[in-house]
Amino acid sequence: MSTVIYPSPVFGPVQSRRLGVSLGINLLPADGKVCSFDCIYCECGLNAERRPKRPLPTIEELETALTETLEKMKAEGRMPDVLTFAGNGEPTMHPRFPEAVDCAIRLRDRFCPEAKISVLSNSTRIHKPEVREALMRVDNNILKLDTVNPEYILRTDRPQGNYDVEKVIEDMCQFRGHIIVQTLFMQGESGGVSYDNTSAQYVKPWLQALQRIQPSQVMIYTIDRETPVQGLQKATHEQLDGIAAQVRALGFDISVSY
Repeated sequence: MSTVIYPSPVFGPVQSRRLGVSLGINLLPADGKVCSFDCIYCECGLNAERRPKRPLPTIEELETALTETLEKMKAEGRMPDVLTFAGNGEPTMHPRFPEAVDCAIRLRDRFCPEAKISVLSNSTRIHKPEVREALMRVDNNILKLDTVNPEYILRTDRPQGNYDVEKVIEDMCQFRGHIIVQTLFMQGESGGVSYDNTSAQYVKPWLQALQRIQPSQVMIYTIDRETPVQGLQKATHEQLDGIAAQVRALGFDISVSY
């Protein structure tokens, strides 16, 4: 079972497959997971097995930790390419998420103005105006859309509340292009259930959703670390390249992480 739990409120820097040298911002407790999804492939494990006992970090704790880390990195002559809201679950669940974004932007401008601000979100809270407005202020608004198939979402992403993928796509359209759509493709089965979303059955409707959303970029990737549910497999290079070619044919910029 996966055991990757990140420090809070700042971790890294780490070398991201998609973003470069990334300094992580974790707005969730350092001893567990808080997420509105319970993805079977999550590197942080399953929600029920990672219940935190510590509170969420405060904005004041974030500002102190981020300042100290950036001061140290500057003294060492190595600055991040990106400050990334990620960590142990869904960052937009923090009740002061917009303030956290403003804090990161302010300190980025002070210490490393060329760095980007990124948010990795599962899209479950983009219907909230304050969350949407905060995401409009970051450089890389990276939102998850693994598929448009409701049954696949229920068995794979496992939303922890009401989730209407059609409504999520409508909300994504509200960003008017200020959005990077991130999708995980994989193969395999567990308990006799297939988790392969690389076939035309899943890819074609997803491509149609991209045409509606009109993102500035698309990121596709596959599992890279141990998963809490056994039997899952990486999508092949050939599968990812084939999907990427279809995305490019629609005129979208795309990055692929194998």
